[in-house]
Amino acid sequence: MAELHRHQKILALLAEHPFLSVTELTDATGVSAATVRRDIDKLEKAGFGQRVHGGIAAEKGHHARRAVPLPFMENRDIAVAQKRAIAAAASTLVRDGTSIIIHGGSTCFHFGMAIARRNLRVFTHSMPLAAYLAEFGECQLTIGGGDLHREPGIVYDRFSDERAFYASQFFVGALGIERQGLMETNPLLVQLTRDMAAFANEIIVLVDSRKFAERTSTLSLPFAQIRKLVTDDGLADADARMLEEEGVDYIVAARKGETDA
Repeated sequence: MAELHRHQKILALLAEHPFLSVTELTDATGVSAATVRRDIDKLEKAGFGQRVHGGIAAEKGHHARRAVPLPFMENRDIAVAQKRAIAAAASTLVRDGTSIIIHGGSTCFHFGMAIARRNLRVFTHSMPLAAYLAEFGECQLTIGGGDLHREPGIVYDRFSDERAFYASQFFVGALGIERQGLMETNPLLVQLTRDMAAFANEIIVLVDSRKFAERTSTLSLPFAQIRKLVTDDGLADADARMLEEEGVDYIVAARKGETDA
């Protein structure tokens, strides 16, 4: 596993566990203990964690952490129970016979799986979701055009004219959620999010509760544009209050006895 992917993997695990031992990280990354210790040193110097005896701990005294986008294929299999619960709840907001836009990202992918056999017209730039819907779906599928960006797995040309496609709803994820709205670090995703938001009557955000603890750099959409937000039952009381203070209508989806992947 390359160093960047190891660091992303470690940070994703650290988001779920306040402490990770060197042994746990060697098992998770498939590299030696010496390599893991060097990774811990680099992550600590970058401010992503604290080196402690036997491993690494999450930063102390901070509710938020710096967001590191994982490769899609890894992120898809993290917090699966939460994402499936969000997808199931969001699917009840969709009316049969309508047109919807589904953004890229792992939570939106799980949502696409949930509505794959519905009587819908679906527009997406996500190559993984388009491939799934082509093989297993019964909905009418339209795929955005442009260049393939293997990470984050989208096909997009910011100068293409897609105004012929209008949708009732745009389902979108985010790398982080802060008081001002949806946050990203990838400029391509920021631009795509803003472009697609202009083609839908309402915007529905699909984010698992971990995203409220992420610090990111760029606002992609303000809360003023959001119709509804769907998250999981790990939502902290402080984050729920923040949404209420910002006037965001939200749904908390309960997990149904699944364990996290």
